[in-house]
Amino acid sequence: MKTLMLGNEAVARGLFEAGCAFVSSYPGTPSTEITEAAAVYKEIYAEWAPNEKVALESAFGASLSGRRSFCGMKHVGLNVAADPLFTIAYTGVNAGLVIAVADDPGMHSSQNEQDSRHYARASKIPMLEPADSAEAIAFTKEAYEISEKFDTPVLLKMCTRVAHSQSVVEPGERTEVAKAYAKDAAKYIMMPGNAKRRHPIVEARTEALIAFAETTPLNTVENGADNSIGIITSSTSYQYVKEVFGDTYPIMKLGMIWPMPEKKIIDFAHSVRTLVVVEELDSFIEAHVNSLGISCIGKSKFSCIGEFSQNVIREQMQDLVITGKKIDADIPARPPVMCAGCPHRGLFYTLVRNKVTVMGDIGCYTLGAVPPLGALDTTICMGASVSGLHGFNKASALEGSVVDEKRKTVAVIGDSTFMHSGITGLVNIAYNDSNSTVIIVDNSITGMTGHQQNPTTGMNLKGDPAAKIDLETLCRAVGIRRVRVVDPYDLAACDAAVKEELAANEPSVIISRRPCALLKYVKHNKPLSVDSDKCRSCKMCMKIGCPAISMVGGKAKIDNTLCTGCGVCAQLCKFDAFQKGDH
Repeated sequence: MKTLMLGNEAVARGLFEAGCAFVSSYPGTPSTEITEAAAVYKEIYAEWAPNEKVALESAFGASLSGRRSFCGMKHVGLNVAADPLFTIAYTGVNAGLVIAVADDPGMHSSQNEQDSRHYARASKIPMLEPADSAEAIAFTKEAYEISEKFDTPVLLKMCTRVAHSQSVVEPGERTEVAKAYAKDAAKYIMMPGNAKRRHPIVEARTEALIAFAETTPLNTVENGADNSIGIITSSTSYQYVKEVFGDTYPIMKLGMIWPMPEKKIIDFAHSVRTLVVVEELDSFIEAHVNSLGISCIGKSKFSCIGEFSQNVIREQMQDLVITGKKIDADIPARPPVMCAGCPHRGLFYTLVRNKVTVMGDIGCYTLGAVPPLGALDTTICMGASVSGLHGFNKASALEGSVVDEKRKTVAVIGDSTFMHSGITGLVNIAYNDSNSTVIIVDNSITGMTGHQQNPTTGMNLKGDPAAKIDLETLCRAVGIRRVRVVDPYDLAACDAAVKEELAANEPSVIISRRPCALLKYVKHNKPLSVDSDKCRSCKMCMKIGCPAISMVGGKAKIDNTLCTGCGVCAQLCKFDAFQKGDH
């Protein structure tokens, strides 16, 4: 029966139908829902791993055992998983192994616009790229067939618009797959001698995959009424091209984005007068077309920055085409902001008040960088706050460094991010005796990606009880003697903790612990109210950037539909204008 599915849900359905038995991932927008949806199927074992490297290594182990496996992540997560990725490209697989990577053109929730297609070429691993939910199911199933036929992991590239848009699918039945495991040292033990013998196999596999790309229905050619222009495209760019031009011009849609066909592209180019390549981000397809000795129009018209839209494609091609549909839609902007009652707000206010330089990290607390708090100085990648803090402080102490000695520096990292890649940085701080203070903002969940469990929460992906990492014990175990816990709603306690730990002449950790205000089990106080007679319009309360507080008629006002009664604002008011709610 036909139904609507998100692209990510459709990938999970493809996993189910293909007989995937093992899923290990790390949450990262826009990939997260694949694993959450896969966990619903009782036939699939699904888990959150501490990071993407662990997840991919686990999925490889499952493949080795003879069961089809899957690993999902966002584009920057593939950087973390790159170490095993490049080596399992040499070993190949036993049962099929599919790795989904979701790119984020436009950086809706990411720190860069990395184009994951380069990883497919660099690691010599095939990559498929669906353009809608129906293809997400079909391509996922085909990815397993390719994986086992060519003895290779297969990358499945999603992107924000395909992952988070709905289209019609027709679900099918599950096919169970199980293979026997047999020891094969020459194939799976990548010592130099074995690896040298595997490399020619990888190159031969690539040649076989190029031949496969010529005939696979993953790559299609759609005829058009006007051959003056031919368009090569893929993924969401294909959808935009179709919406703007319909069946006017011939289109080559590449579903297998690496390796790409050669003869098929040459034949298509010869069938049209002008060849245009429409692709988001880098000139990946265009470079391949050029390598075949074919001239085309690509990044000279279409930017490598940001995501496309129907109107972008229409406008950039208006000097080449006669017709093209314009899409009229005004979508209001919705800038991100820390939620009302966010436990991170009080801590960041304390750091700003104490004029502390803050090495930030990846998570919802990164929003502490935006006005009016403006608390962060850096955000690079998962775990970089802790490692960066060590380097900053060690270098600042060197002779000849020009540093304001009065201004102190800390790292701020979330509980999930700390488990992902902050632990090793803290080990480095302890091992190399770095006089550094790390603040773990523990909101008892993985917040930014939608409340996924992590090793500190005591529950697994399915919500069952699981081993719970004790952060205080862990920090002490790696060699940190000064470890303390504070409630970020208590500004005085936060202020004291920050001052005392920065004054200490040894490594320290502050755990700022308060559950995310959006968790269902969190009980809030009644909303506060403002006594307008006491309000002096000093706007001190506005400095924390709480969306529940605004100035109306020159007086502070509380939106009681948003206020969680955290009381941070009341601690800032010198005139006692904020009152506990009575309703």
